[in-house]
Amino acid sequence: MPDIHPTAIVEDGAQIADDVVIGPYCHVGPQAKLDTGVRLNSHVVVAGHTDVGAHCQVFPFAVLGGPPQDLKFKGSEVWLRIGEGTIIREHVTMHPGTEVGRGETLVGKGGFFMVGTHVAHDCIVGDEVIFANNATLGGHVTIGNQAMLGGLCAIHQHARVGRNAFIGGGAIVTQDVIPFGSVIGNHAYLGGLNLVGLKRRGFARPVIDDLRAAYRMLFAKEGTFQERLSDVARVFSDREEVMEMIAFIQQGAQRALCMPG
Repeated sequence: MPDIHPTAIVEDGAQIADDVVIGPYCHVGPQAKLDTGVRLNSHVVVAGHTDVGAHCQVFPFAVLGGPPQDLKFKGSEVWLRIGEGTIIREHVTMHPGTEVGRGETLVGKGGFFMVGTHVAHDCIVGDEVIFANNATLGGHVTIGNQAMLGGLCAIHQHARVGRNAFIGGGAIVTQDVIPFGSVIGNHAYLGGLNLVGLKRRGFARPVIDDLRAAYRMLFAKEGTFQERLSDVARVFSDREEVMEMIAFIQQGAQRALCMPG
């Protein structure tokens, strides 16, 4: 049977795995689902249609699945889904989707969300991300796998942040950030590649060298941006990581591309 503290409230209808631990003064709503190995330490609220994946750890005063902060939201059935192995620290908030958006917010597996971070409605957050203290997403944001968001940064609604990108502390990001990019400032500008992150993640030296060469070509001063984009796609057609950047740029986007300062 689940280990539920006497002061916790688990409403009828909640789906709780047998080995879940629910600490003091938690509140789990009737539509919540807590998978195997989930631990709510204390004072955690899990509301609405919220699915918490296996072996997630949630720390005090986190609120998962509360109503989205969108004045157009009329209370329809919407979802928040959190992947397995995610660590959610104190005062984190994650909201479900909206009926005018995707209808669900998706948080990948193995993420680390530090104190006070916020994932807004209709966001898609990849696997193994790190959000430092008070990093904030607006609605409809997409964050790629293994992205790193520095403390107190904010991502504008509908913006995209590519895989393995790094967002500097305090940056205000209003435009799309390429995979492997590193951005800083207010408003944020592209400051190069996330070389530290690439090395930490074990990217091979030839891959990093090609990414650097492609970056220099792409953001050079000669020719138009579209011409440079075509040149990079031609020269590095056999390098998967470079082509990932090209595909990211060419995809339909609702925000402009974050460019070098």
